[in-house]
Amino acid sequence: MIPLTLAEVAAAVDGRLVGADPDAVVSGPVEYDSRRVAPGGLFVAFPGERVDGHHYAAGAVAAGAVAVLGTRLVEGVPMVLVTDGLTALAALARALLDRLPEVTVIGLTGSSGKTTTKDLIGQLVSRLGPTVAPPGSPNNELGHPYTVLQADEHTRYLVLEKGARGVGHIRFLCGIARPRIAAVLNVGVAHIGEFGSREAIAAAKGELVEALPPDGLAVLNADDPLVRAMADRTSARVVLVGEAADAQVRACDARPDGRGRYGYTLVTPEGQVPVQLGLTGAHQVGNSLLAAAVARELGMPLAELGPALGELGVRSTRRMDVFDRTDGVTVIDDSYNANPASTAAALHALAGLGAGRRTVAVLGYMAELGPYERDGHAEVGRLAAELDIDRVLVVGEAAAPIHEGARSVATWGGTSVLVTDQPAAVGELRRELRSGDVVLVKGSRYRTWEVVDALRPGAADGIPPVDPTRAAGAAAQETIPTEGEPA
Repeated sequence: MIPLTLAEVAAAVDGRLVGADPDAVVSGPVEYDSRRVAPGGLFVAFPGERVDGHHYAAGAVAAGAVAVLGTRLVEGVPMVLVTDGLTALAALARALLDRLPEVTVIGLTGSSGKTTTKDLIGQLVSRLGPTVAPPGSPNNELGHPYTVLQADEHTRYLVLEKGARGVGHIRFLCGIARPRIAAVLNVGVAHIGEFGSREAIAAAKGELVEALPPDGLAVLNADDPLVRAMADRTSARVVLVGEAADAQVRACDARPDGRGRYGYTLVTPEGQVPVQLGLTGAHQVGNSLLAAAVARELGMPLAELGPALGELGVRSTRRMDVFDRTDGVTVIDDSYNANPASTAAALHALAGLGAGRRTVAVLGYMAELGPYERDGHAEVGRLAAELDIDRVLVVGEAAAPIHEGARSVATWGGTSVLVTDQPAAVGELRRELRSGDVVLVKGSRYRTWEVVDALRPGAADGIPPVDPTRAAGAAAQETIPTEGEPA
């Protein structure tokens, strides 16, 4: 954040100074976690049912905060009093960007892959200038302005993931930080329980391109009809990306290597260049194309862009993080969150990486699917069977339709097991894991990551290295009884 006096902060947020020096300067970061307060910073105290930030106001000032932005007075603490903390944080972020005209705001949205693509864009454009694109998913009414406030006078690119739980949410976020470049990945069924239909989701996602200025750029996935149609909702220039023949930035001849990492020929109006990604999964081709289109717009030459794409890596945790154990087991940690589209992409990645090896999919509940919940889970189970995944381990009764969907594929030669919870899944893996297996762990935020953490080397109470004689090939004909059926 750029230095601002408390008087300037109060003016930006329509607040009132109490016990604070108007000329005192906020020169440090804006934080809402008192443990992260740094000297010269501003602490934002949010009221809450379980934790009230105002209780930590005095400690934040003792740690060096210049003042506390809050909704009620704390005796003896310099305060910027406001009516609503989130509204004030948004206003402060907007005021900051107004003072940083050299910053190019890059916004992106989609039903799946937002965070990974945000990370890819951030890695590419950081080669062109100082960039703010923190790991994780700070894409809501709190995380979005918090991210904006990390920009300062040195920042040239601000990469912002924009999420939505309903119509108008992305429009609100764009009011805080209006993008000059907008990228839309896809429209799936994530959060369909809140929106009601894919068309409603598309209406909400399209608010991003509607916010663009006439001299802006919309980067749209040409392979998704609902995204492609958003070209009619903006006065900005449009660049289509994908594998479609009319995409200006497209991938040709995409093919995986032995680790499920795709190479392709990147074709642009300036020419073409070979790309070999270091990321696992076919879906990373599309993610990388959007990132390439953004970097190209900002001036990265094609000769540099090809090699740079090959150097992209995983930045946010639990998103297609592939690691090998000493016993030859390969683990795909994609446990941060899940919806039918992202789970399908992860299953395809498992099938590709596990070619010639035994494959195990540990799948948990996918949240916020509304009336599509049963069908969405069942489709994932059927896909696992159709991809010939050897073992499907379904965690939790809420995810049971995955189990049922897999078992409904009569031609499938694999097996499915439904377990009650994460410890039961860990126990099942401890008994059944074999050297050479490839294991995917995927689910919404219901502690599914506890399973993958048990697979990590050195984890306390984890799954120890398995005997290499328990090889996948030796167990190819062995079956695991399906729950409810005789052994």
